[in-house]
Amino acid sequence: MNDGTKTPEGPYEVRRPEVDDAGAIHGLVAACDTEVLGHPDMTLDDVADELTDPALDRSRDAWVVLRDGDVVGWGYARRKGDGGECDIEVCSLDERVAAWLWDVVLGRVREIADEAAAPRAVADVGLYPRDTRKRELAERHGFAAERSFHRLRVDHDGAVDAPRPPHGVEVRRAAEAEHLLRAAHQVHQKGFAEHFGFVARDYDGWRAEFEASSTHDWGQLLLVTVDGTPAGMLLGSDMFVSDENSGYVRVLAVLPEFRGRGLGRLLLRHAFAVDAAKGRAATYLHVDSANTSPALDLYLSAGMRPVLTIDIWRRAW
Repeated sequence: MNDGTKTPEGPYEVRRPEVDDAGAIHGLVAACDTEVLGHPDMTLDDVADELTDPALDRSRDAWVVLRDGDVVGWGYARRKGDGGECDIEVCSLDERVAAWLWDVVLGRVREIADEAAAPRAVADVGLYPRDTRKRELAERHGFAAERSFHRLRVDHDGAVDAPRPPHGVEVRRAAEAEHLLRAAHQVHQKGFAEHFGFVARDYDGWRAEFEASSTHDWGQLLLVTVDGTPAGMLLGSDMFVSDENSGYVRVLAVLPEFRGRGLGRLLLRHAFAVDAAKGRAATYLHVDSANTSPALDLYLSAGMRPVLTIDIWRRAW
């Protein structure tokens, strides 16, 4: 590389990733996932979305390592908001490459925090509980377990009846009008304000973040109102369609003052009914096990079951 970054010792080439690298990077990620889980956990679309994420500056925040022309390492530091918080990823089956990537990625996190004049740098990384090698590397680099997220699934064996809203409650497709989209944005921002890892976005940034994903679909955005007042929202996506023919609830938020009225269950059952009507085999979502609202209990009581755990490890310095 010509940016002053040293390369790992050995027969390696290091460069910045390009969009066209998605297939090769996905092959590496799939191999890393399969070693731990027995199967890939990311699709080619997922990797392509990472490479085109507006929060990731590929010319400064990401690296690919090659050996004999093959991608053997991939890592990045992706900003969360305008401060010093980043999500990171390091993927390699080569121990020497993995160790080098951890160092350069964390160095970039520190640079991002300094550039933002943030009081501290914060790096979060998602780790599978069975990935002992990656967990050991994270611990060696000053990380500690912070949170656990569960991936939940409910199967659809046939049609699912859409629930009837109680009196005064209405469920609307928010893409029908700009003011409904803006109302959904406000519900998301206020409903998630106390959630782990949440970074507030203004309306334009919120739209841009979702629209950067190739599996995004505003047609799956629902807004629930109580006596005309926006109270909850749900945004689905096609993230699990290509590999599992399943729907995905990307965001489900209810304003604090409207919790305990069954609105979350109402939105969730609507999503189940829509996915079943499309012929989807199941619906997925992710939930923080220590959520400030009793979301996990709600999802389990609605028939969902845990199928995977992803631990978030954090370093702050």
